[in-house]
Amino acid sequence: MTAPLNLRADAESLAAPLPALLAEAEHLATTVLLGDHGRRRAGVGDTFWQYRPAQPTDAARSIDWRRSARSDSNFVQDKEWQIAQSILLWVDQAASMGFQSGDLPTKGNRARMLGLATAILLIRGGERVGLTGLRLPPRRGEAQIMQMAQILSEDSDHDYGAPETQGMLPHSRALFISDFLGDIAPVEEALLRAADRGVRGALLQVLDPQEEDFPFDGRTIFTSMTGALEHETLKAGDLKQRYLDRLAERKDSLTHLARTTGWQFQTHHTGQPATTALLWLYGALERRT
Repeated sequence: MTAPLNLRADAESLAAPLPALLAEAEHLATTVLLGDHGRRRAGVGDTFWQYRPAQPTDAARSIDWRRSARSDSNFVQDKEWQIAQSILLWVDQAASMGFQSGDLPTKGNRARMLGLATAILLIRGGERVGLTGLRLPPRRGEAQIMQMAQILSEDSDHDYGAPETQGMLPHSRALFISDFLGDIAPVEEALLRAADRGVRGALLQVLDPQEEDFPFDGRTIFTSMTGALEHETLKAGDLKQRYLDRLAERKDSLTHLARTTGWQFQTHHTGQPATTALLWLYGALERRT
């Protein structure tokens, strides 16, 4: 229980300085419920937002006569638009996410904290959040956050992870967090399936700075995190440019894939402040696509 509690504490700390995430719903379907979460814009709801001058199209019964009596004009009350959206998260828990350099956190720890922090912001904003793969259906509340922390604290024995699309509700939102260094075909398939269901969202690639810089030279043994893959070279420096080219190709592929399916893509390094990535997620999930 300690690991989930610590993970949640870190995520709570990261989420605290930010406003509640207001996930914009592109399509309102049967999966969208009225909630107690204000959108800070006029719409259907019960919570007062602001007074505005009455327009010719406003019905007489909508005029606030008490407020209008204090002025030469008539006013109506705008209510906050209140919509609860379903958001599903997939956070890569494969062995490759266990890589770290120096005193930096592992990619997995950063990914889990960001995923949970995002969930905290969403749930505080009135959204329903869950995990892909039918592991945790979208719900609200503190109990949901704890269950999510427990599930995200588990590890996989596979070298690389692949996004799951089971449980994705039509016209909902989704967030995938991974290093995306494995086979790209499952990622392509997942986003195409999501697009077919009207699901939009964000891809966040989490990398260690060493994976960006490739600071290796001379005799080097490269081993996968599970030990299943190994490559030894006497001239690691000669591999640098080929590696960097392939990494750039992978980022280009993910960028193109996200663009064509209506998603957003960004890369985050574990050496950067976690708040940088969380702020990007705020904008990416809020943005209409």
